[in-house]
Amino acid sequence: MSAIDLLLPDYSSHPAYAKQYPAPPIGESPAFFPEKISREDAAHLDSLESQSIYLIREAYHHFKKSLCMPWSMGKDSNVLIWLSMKAFGGHIPYPLLHIDTTYEFPEMIAYRDWAVKNYGLDLIVKINEDARAGTGAYAERGPIGYDTADPITVTHELKTAALQQVMAEYQWSALITGIRRDEDSTRAKERYFSPRNKDFEWDYKDQPPEFWNQFTTSCAPGEHVRVQALLDWSERDIWLYIQKEGIPIPHMYFARQGTDGLRYRFRSLGCYPITGAVRSEADTIDKIIDELALTKTSERAGRAQDHHREGAMQELRAKGFM
Repeated sequence: MSAIDLLLPDYSSHPAYAKQYPAPPIGESPAFFPEKISREDAAHLDSLESQSIYLIREAYHHFKKSLCMPWSMGKDSNVLIWLSMKAFGGHIPYPLLHIDTTYEFPEMIAYRDWAVKNYGLDLIVKINEDARAGTGAYAERGPIGYDTADPITVTHELKTAALQQVMAEYQWSALITGIRRDEDSTRAKERYFSPRNKDFEWDYKDQPPEFWNQFTTSCAPGEHVRVQALLDWSERDIWLYIQKEGIPIPHMYFARQGTDGLRYRFRSLGCYPITGAVRSEADTIDKIIDELALTKTSERAGRAQDHHREGAMQELRAKGFM
């Protein structure tokens, strides 16, 4: 399927584009296709690629049919799709999972639909329907959304609780995730194979050692392991690799001119009510890479749930957030 088979409609009235970052042009393709460029400062990517493919294959070797890969449609998880195809000869032998909060940017959903057909993905989409509708266990509490609850509560109920529900249904024992150490100080504490207990809790103070590539590959009923295949990559590495391999990505990472005449882009993608764009002139991958060499702003500075209160990210991740 080519990008021209699915063109974006008019999203200008959608609330996701009510802030600085404007809606995409009508008729734009849902995916951006980078020109393949190998830079002299990207030689280390071969080593990172080899390590990630090794971790992905180890995960499949140990967990086989009880393995899944969450997919947010962002740059990191699209690199994971690419690495997974390389690991298994162009076919991904496990399902992908999108936890849909119902607050996704519409062009992200358009990218998702394009990518599923382009790559032939086995995709499972999960929404915590009871939380959104205020039914079932949420009948007394009422509907969960950004108009009724704080960002931490929404993130936990619409992402982590939804993940718990779908894992209980499919009984997966391992998840391949796209987190990186450089994203956040809490994520820097992760292991390559990181266990979670039956309540999805992560004991970041007591984690197993990983000497000589001896990983945690067994878990008790109800527990699971998170395989962090991109743990050693940096944000810059991700962009260098996307450019080197020509990996299709959403357009939202590139600067667009807002209604105020300034230009904005996203460095990290999440729910539109709590995801802010950053001022930027970077409308090409080369410009993004150059920008990262100078910026002092953290990658997730625009993600409100991370900063709702002190220690918010560690609190969320301890409870099972990706």
